[in-house]
Amino acid sequence: MSQILNCWIVDDEPLALNLLESYVENTPFLKLTGKYSSAKSAMQALTDVQPHLVFLDIQMPHISGMELACFIDDKTKIIFTTAFKEYALEGYRVNAIDYLLKPISYSNFLEAAKKALTWHEAFEAKNSVSQVQEHRTDGIFVKSEYKMVHLLFNDILYVEGLKSYVKIYTQKSTKSVITLMAMKEIEELLPKDSFLRVHRSYIVAKNKIESVERNRIFIGTKKIPIGETYKDAFFRAIGQAY
Repeated sequence: MSQILNCWIVDDEPLALNLLESYVENTPFLKLTGKYSSAKSAMQALTDVQPHLVFLDIQMPHISGMELACFIDDKTKIIFTTAFKEYALEGYRVNAIDYLLKPISYSNFLEAAKKALTWHEAFEAKNSVSQVQEHRTDGIFVKSEYKMVHLLFNDILYVEGLKSYVKIYTQKSTKSVITLMAMKEIEELLPKDSFLRVHRSYIVAKNKIESVERNRIFIGTKKIPIGETYKDAFFRAIGQAY
């Protein structure tokens, strides 16, 4: 894997520290950059650096893991490691990506670490796209699979939303470009005078609309529904009263 996550372990139990350290050493995409036996010592280190990921015990003397979590930056993900089930709900409220109950098996550890890796890769991809967008003129760059794809605005036919992904259809390819992005995000990147949001799951290029019939837009062989919420704005945009 190309990404390496710098991680910390914070636990007041020496056996737990050593076990988690061995798990980190056996995980190719993790690099141990901090090992702390108290939340206080970890908190002091946070003033100098913020890791990508923290494996954090909850019940510790003086300062608990929950209290420490409040000082950890949102860009750092937390995986709680504890022997107590009752903290699970509270844990997800303080930026925790997973919650591991002791004794922790390596398979459960690895599954939780992979969640953190997936989140980090998505975060990095969005940042890369956002930086590129600042210099866009006639198109945008989006991350698809492991590459950045340049899409000209004039080539885009329509965009289809699918949960946390969008599919971008162009006239240059029979295949869609799939990227990890919300509909709201792609809508903000597309020129408002050229693209119309017509449904919670669809954005269309205004100049690619071939016809409109019974609240459906036709672009080639594709029939795109016009959502009730977007109906008035759409017909005003094409100069027709509904």
